[in-house]
Amino acid sequence: MTRPAGRVLTLLELLQSGGTRTVAELADRLGVEGRTVRRYVDQLIELDVPVESVRGRYGGYRLAPGYRLPPLMLGDDEALAVLLGLVAGRRAGLVAAGHTASETASAKIRRVLPKHVARRLDTLLESLAFTDQPGEFAAPNAGVLLAIADAVRHRRPVSLRYTDRDGRRSERTLHAYGIVAHAGRWYVTGRDPEIGEDRTFRLDRIADARTLPGSFDAPLGPDPAQRVLSGFAAAEYRHEVILRIHGTVEQIRAHLPASVASLDEHAPTADEDPAAERWRRVGLRAERLDWLPPVLAALDRPFVIERPDELRDLVVALAERLASNARQT
Repeated sequence: MTRPAGRVLTLLELLQSGGTRTVAELADRLGVEGRTVRRYVDQLIELDVPVESVRGRYGGYRLAPGYRLPPLMLGDDEALAVLLGLVAGRRAGLVAAGHTASETASAKIRRVLPKHVARRLDTLLESLAFTDQPGEFAAPNAGVLLAIADAVRHRRPVSLRYTDRDGRRSERTLHAYGIVAHAGRWYVTGRDPEIGEDRTFRLDRIADARTLPGSFDAPLGPDPAQRVLSGFAAAEYRHEVILRIHGTVEQIRAHLPASVASLDEHAPTADEDPAAERWRRVGLRAERLDWLPPVLAALDRPFVIERPDELRDLVVALAERLASNARQT
């Protein structure tokens, strides 16, 4: 393949990633001048690829809505990898386009697989078992997901139409730091410039996303995944629980991960091993408390409940039930 032809295909790939691309951005990515980008665009149009020209200060080129991907050529191992990815994503609830799109995509690939590859796939799926149930979470809109990903990559503000868990609708502006997949759901985390606070939104609750003019600097500190987990631990719930647990960070985190609880580590003394067992303050918020006594029992470390008193009563009740059952013959 000649270099110009290869650059034309690269241009198509850039446009297929979504959003409007400026001539300067495309020229930089392709390593050519602006007039060459325009010539490549003309070649795509001659091939019936619907490239649109967007005028204005932030104009450039984009693909017309509804344009379908051209045929793909996959090797046997590549087709197998794609199918396994679709199966795993569907089970984990991480298929952004929904179950129907995942199933139809799988069916299309399976229809063209050579018989020996199809047999290998069937053999693998028959021997494969999952420890969890298939994901039943709402999937985010693929257009929303791609628009936010573009905003993250290019550090552009993004406008979101969002519906919260109480059904309230609002329009937000977000400086999106990253997209995070956690426990079968998709989230975007970033900073709300209007209130000056970090926020995390579920992607399946976003009805529309569009990039805005301007840019922002990448933040310092925790990565997007850690920001989401820390946000879960600090979210508002009915009960605020404060514990003191004697153990190592690893022992505590094995039962109370960062997505559930915050861990306040007191600075060790000069002659103390930082990884040693010692008293550590643990905080978490929960809508219900009945799940915590079994977790504390499984932790098998000395602990003190500072609050609430209701949790202390539940732990005592569990201990009494266990002792009563142990005495039975």
